[in-house]
Amino acid sequence: MMDPAQTALLLVVIILTILLIVLGIQVFFILRELRKTIDKANKVLDDTGLITESVSKPISSLSSLTMGLKAGARIAKILNGSKKEHKKDE
Repeated sequence: MMDPAQTALLLVVIILTILLIVLGIQVFFILRELRKTIDKANKVLDDTGLITESVSKPISSLSSLTMGLKAGARIAKILNGSKKEHKKDE
């Protein structure tokens, strides 16, 4: 026969073992859900990158077009200025 201290110690060890097993299972499920959440976040970030890229390309093209128009306007202004000077000289 075991004395009451050994019985209590055995009971505590059994309860703690059961609690640790349950806790381990819960941690496993939490980590699995965390992995799924991180995968979803990565997908969202990838999609955001694609959207940003698809928006930035037209804006970049528009900026290039605007710069080209400004350069063209400057050239036209210079040419008009030189034509006026030639007319004044005549």
